[in-house]
Amino acid sequence: MAYPLELGFQDATSPIMEELLHLHDHTLMIVFLISSLVLYIISLMLTTKLTHTSTMDAQEVETIWTILPAIILILIALPSLRILYMMDEINDPSLTVKTMGHQWYWSYEYTDYEDLNFDSYMIPTSDLAPGGLRLLEVDNRVVLPMELPVRMLISSEDVLHSWAVPSLGLKTDAIPGRLNQATLTSTRPGLYYGQCSEICGSNHSFMPIVLELVPLKHFENWSSSML
Repeated sequence: MAYPLELGFQDATSPIMEELLHLHDHTLMIVFLISSLVLYIISLMLTTKLTHTSTMDAQEVETIWTILPAIILILIALPSLRILYMMDEINDPSLTVKTMGHQWYWSYEYTDYEDLNFDSYMIPTSDLAPGGLRLLEVDNRVVLPMELPVRMLISSEDVLHSWAVPSLGLKTDAIPGRLNQATLTSTRPGLYYGQCSEICGSNHSFMPIVLELVPLKHFENWSSSML
């Protein structure tokens, strides 16, 4: 989860988020190199005497500054498209969970089970247990098995919401009358926090998301106790 004065992304917990971090670093390096080159050229123009006045009319220079940006855009677009298609693929999910956004809480339904559903409300600050995270803890966590593909079906009962968990690389809009889907796979157990990322009213800041990723055996024990 995020910590005070954090400047970068949260630690990746899913393969998709790891790929997104690599793409970010790849693109940032290209931007850094371009910025350095532009700054160097500007400094040269300000500090040196221009002895070749016909340089800007040279065909070779025009060819280079036309082809080079196109190559750079391709180097950014190809890995970006690859990750985009990876995020859209859902291959034989082991579990399906439907989440519905409300003003201002989330409800969850495990569709592979006959009667396993609950609402998830934020715990008020006055009721937090010692060590609890303000504005992030909920009364009912979403327990999911780790290292298994899980499909999330996301929609809304009233207004636009957005179901987002940064460390898993997830952010999917919850739209009334429309069912969006996302896939998640966690590489390690733990608690992962998120929040609604679409302004949905006066209590938009008070509908957090908490995922508890556990080994499959613990998930089976939890689901049996909930039925």
